[in-house]
Amino acid sequence: MDLQLTGKAVVVTGGCRGIGRAIVETFLREGARVLVADRDVAAGEAMRTALGAAGGVVHFVAGDLADGATCQRVITTAEQQLGGIDVLVNNAGRNDSIGLLAGVAAFVGSLHANLVPAYALVHFALSALRRSRGAIVNIGSKVAVTGQGGTSGYAAAKGGLLALTREWALELAVHGVRVNAVLPAEVWTPLYEEWLARQTDPLAQRARIEQSVPLGRRFTTTQEIADAVVFVASPRSSHTTGQWLFVDGGYTHLDRRSPDQGR
Repeated sequence: MDLQLTGKAVVVTGGCRGIGRAIVETFLREGARVLVADRDVAAGEAMRTALGAAGGVVHFVAGDLADGATCQRVITTAEQQLGGIDVLVNNAGRNDSIGLLAGVAAFVGSLHANLVPAYALVHFALSALRRSRGAIVNIGSKVAVTGQGGTSGYAAAKGGLLALTREWALELAVHGVRVNAVLPAEVWTPLYEEWLARQTDPLAQRARIEQSVPLGRRFTTTQEIADAVVFVASPRSSHTTGQWLFVDGGYTHLDRRSPDQGR
């Protein structure tokens, strides 16, 4: 299926590793031109060089997105280098384990790192997205729906992002701008692998997590997340807006205690 993304201008935040990197590579395979914003300078430059050598059009902006000036610079650079913005993917963020004991300042800091940048980027990109009648895809988390414990900041930020998905979808519908969210649950990424390696019994822990995913008893792949993001951002999904798309093997909504059929 032709997703009609050839030549489209795409901004992806947190695009150097894991889910973000898969999103970037998938957009490139569909013929889009991509600008990546990430705080990891070395990883960003290496990615830009590698993907550029493979024939992709990739630009990179380094900086901390918790700084509003960085967000503005990302959008300005995208408009200068790509000639506009057709798609904005708010992917940057991390589960920072800021829980109830962390205190008010830490909680506010978590919101500032994981929620405020999405607002700032959309604010600065608004004119460009209206002109292109473009699309926004917010990367949420199952934590906003299921809870996790010990991560109030991240849960609140991702919950806020889901609320903003609906808010922006309504506000921007008149301009033809679509806004949707893709929610991962247990996705196999380099960060997840690093976390698992620090556990007492990594193999047993991995097996336990895999068994909690109803469909296939396995982790979701980064490519599966990326495919959903790129499709919902594309003109092939032209009448879809305000939706929360769970790409999680049924983890969030199906009973994980159910019998494992066929085994």
